[in-house]
Amino acid sequence: METKTHRDDRRDFAARMVGILNGGALALMLSIGHRAGLFDVMAGRHGFATSQEIADEAGLVERYVREWLGSMVTGRIVEYCPERSAYRLPPARAAVLTRGSRPHNMAAAAQWVSLLGAVEDRVLACFERGGGIPLSAYERFHQVMSELSSELVVPALRDAILPLVPGSVAALERGIDVLDIGCGNGRVANEMAAAYPASRFTGYDLSVEAITMARAEARERGLENAVFEVRDAADLSAQESYDLITAFETLHDMARPANVLAGVVAALRPHGFFLMQDIAGSSHLESDLGFPLAPMLYAVSCLHSTCVSLAGDGAALGAMWGREQARRMLEEAGLVKLAVHSLPHDPINLYFVAQRSG
Repeated sequence: METKTHRDDRRDFAARMVGILNGGALALMLSIGHRAGLFDVMAGRHGFATSQEIADEAGLVERYVREWLGSMVTGRIVEYCPERSAYRLPPARAAVLTRGSRPHNMAAAAQWVSLLGAVEDRVLACFERGGGIPLSAYERFHQVMSELSSELVVPALRDAILPLVPGSVAALERGIDVLDIGCGNGRVANEMAAAYPASRFTGYDLSVEAITMARAEARERGLENAVFEVRDAADLSAQESYDLITAFETLHDMARPANVLAGVVAALRPHGFFLMQDIAGSSHLESDLGFPLAPMLYAVSCLHSTCVSLAGDGAALGAMWGREQARRMLEEAGLVKLAVHSLPHDPINLYFVAQRSG
């Protein structure tokens, strides 16, 4: 016989499930609103507007915009005036949903939901048979990562991130050699190359598509001090060639991260620095209960990071490998004077700074 406590628990959890289902649906609609520019249009109007007015300004079909607005209104994101059949995005909400609000634009991160959902069948097959999924199967991955880098990394590079490395800004201004491993489409490396023309920048990534995009941006910006190669970071084959090596949210996806770190140590010049940005999780699951984005990041880890690594018969660190394991692997590789930083603009990541011993 069902007890009152059991009945109450079931009712409460069912109510929570309703919230989860609504939240998942809203995440997809947030992605649509971001990609279609609807939040930017609504934020720019500073008042109520009809669905037709919003659609016209965004260059979209009104019937679809109206249905999207229905989700936004019932999801308590957009305000609705029934007398005028008009809609408004309050400024406080626009401040975390628009491109003009970076680095606080959370709508950009909602793109992960549709990106990962597209590989659900292939992930389920991995659950049943093992193996992994190649990065090439994740459509728009590089575009989404580039946008997220533009939100969290690029705007903070010169004033917050690079100054974490002792003496790096002055050295970059004088001219040093920098390698960015897992560079993706080169957004960060190209930004550094533009900011520090006396320095020389190299980007490595396994993706032909990403490197093609990186080279195209470098050409478009006239950056002669940035070069990009399709290359596995686990096979750097460089000896004391770089003063600074960076890795922005990429090591946990790699098949052979220990080899990558060994190569980093070998490729650094004496007293050179390694700067790594990675997820601010813990290596102890119970500690992640207090991390607000932990469920989403474990989902990213399950549906992407683990799959991509195992596609190369890799170590499958996972996105939530955690600061403790990261610290241990860096130290075991021979990176010393290790410091771990958090930055106010980026609650998702930690920044590890380590030096090659002399």
